[in-house]
Amino acid sequence: MKIRRDLFDTITHEISTGNSIVLIYGARQTGKTTLSNDVLAQLPGKILYINADEIKYHEALSSRDLRKLTLLTEGFEIVFIDEAQRIPDIGINLKIMHDQMPGLKLLVTGSSTLDLAGKVKEPLTGRTSGYRLFPISLSELRKDMNVFELQNRLEEYMIYGMYPGVLQLNSAAQKEKHLQELSSAYLYKDVLELAYIKNSSVITRLLRLLALQTGSEVSVHELAKNLGLSHETVASYIDLLEQSFILFRLGGFSRNLRKEVSKRSKIYFWDTGIRNSLLNNHAPLNIRSDVGFLWENFIVAERLKFLNNTQQFASSYFWRTYTGAEVDYVEERQGNIFGFEIKWNKEKFKAPATWVENYGTNFNCINKNNFFEFVT
Repeated sequence: MKIRRDLFDTITHEISTGNSIVLIYGARQTGKTTLSNDVLAQLPGKILYINADEIKYHEALSSRDLRKLTLLTEGFEIVFIDEAQRIPDIGINLKIMHDQMPGLKLLVTGSSTLDLAGKVKEPLTGRTSGYRLFPISLSELRKDMNVFELQNRLEEYMIYGMYPGVLQLNSAAQKEKHLQELSSAYLYKDVLELAYIKNSSVITRLLRLLALQTGSEVSVHELAKNLGLSHETVASYIDLLEQSFILFRLGGFSRNLRKEVSKRSKIYFWDTGIRNSLLNNHAPLNIRSDVGFLWENFIVAERLKFLNNTQQFASSYFWRTYTGAEVDYVEERQGNIFGFEIKWNKEKFKAPATWVENYGTNFNCINKNNFFEFVT
């Protein structure tokens, strides 16, 4: 099944009408190349396709030499550079092309923000339109499937996740094998390279510990103690994993009330299939002890994917007081604050009195029967 990505129209319009370099960031295997090719197929003009794995392009694209760059791109209206982070000095060379070749349109992908953004951020200030691409979202599947069909496959999505390659496979064994390959060092190769880690086991151990604590507040100090590493090292690894779009953090929401917890974060995975694979647990939901945390991770990730893909801007948090009152997910947008409790089975959930007293009655319980509107 061909899945039309939510960002397709936005990126197509940006390349067609804008004057910016269009950057598509994302983890490996999220479909950046496929989306780019789908966009380019709709555009007029001659296109130069550059795979940055091919060394023959590196000399010109890292030369800082306008003559060499002109020779490479002459006769083309659009240049597509796939996995551009592999080219030395790509940022300054993109800047030269943008500034000196005003009629040339540039579409660039990178496997993660940490690698590509580190090389292009400063040279390209004010010259780019950046888009983040995550695994497939329910809102994207909704284009070709009705609510009944999605509801019927909900358990499958929670267990095996939403990576494009996984969705194309039929059997559980095939999905598990593909996820095992993805959740190996391949997915976080960039982290290993940037942190100069030769043995991937330390990152794997960290990810497993974080997978076990999905939906719970994470203590970096405790993680460091378990791993035998410094607090600073573990914090830097988590930061790199976040920039690689493997996981994300929600900070504690607070308006500086003394009883609110705000210094710790909760950590979730962008894809629950990766999370389950790290734990080697693809068991059915009815025999899992972690179904509540898995559901919470799945819904929060789907909500954030939906906001990203539809270019809606909001700040996301969790909320808890030292006395135990808590709200799973808090969203602040357009000056309003909304609270959501995420429960697999409960139809209703009463907002904590402290929440109502301080933040009002914008509160809902998201469960397996009413979540579609929230994430699509």
